[in-house]
Amino acid sequence: MDLKVKAVIFDMDGVITNTMPYHFDAWLYVLGRAGIKVNCYDVYEREGQSGLTTLRELFKERGRRFNLKQAKQILSEKERLFKKTVRTSFIKGSRRFLKNLQKRGFLLALVTGTSRHEAKKIMHKELFSIFDATVTGDEVRHGKPSPEPFIKALKGLGVSPREAIVIENAPLGIEAAKRSGLFCIALATSLPARYLKKADLIFKSFAELQKKVRISLP
Repeated sequence: MDLKVKAVIFDMDGVITNTMPYHFDAWLYVLGRAGIKVNCYDVYEREGQSGLTTLRELFKERGRRFNLKQAKQILSEKERLFKKTVRTSFIKGSRRFLKNLQKRGFLLALVTGTSRHEAKKIMHKELFSIFDATVTGDEVRHGKPSPEPFIKALKGLGVSPREAIVIENAPLGIEAAKRSGLFCIALATSLPARYLKKADLIFKSFAELQKKVRISLP
């Protein structure tokens, strides 16, 4: 398959960085202390949304009364634990894929629910600086599945939705991309393909993506 676009927009957790297991471990610990049991799918399928929204949904699903003060305390502890334990590692092939696109003249954007400070720390300055536009979680009013982050990225790049594609790994990110009018490729790096059905294409890895899709400039 051939895709002719000017820009490629990337999610971070689970697409570029292999950080989702650290997020899950932090959630597992703090929620366990609050008496709420979760599995990795409970966390991974909510990737991209605000932490308070995640807590509100989990409390409701388990028949627990949602208390905003308690939720903020849980979220603060989760973020503290994640920052303490996270170690930078990358999804196989992600850095090579990014650098190849840059070398070939594509515009690149990063759209992540992570804060700018934390994203820079996790990705390191060299890789973070490769992007022509970056939209982080602390810079939008509404995170994924709202289209706001991707619309902001498109404006930053100066391109229309038909001139760009998105690479995502989670249902809410895919939904946000599609609501922005973008073509979305999903990688099954965190969740099985059945969770990613709203994407236009689904691949297991960057290697499979490159084997089956040719991305080129118009």
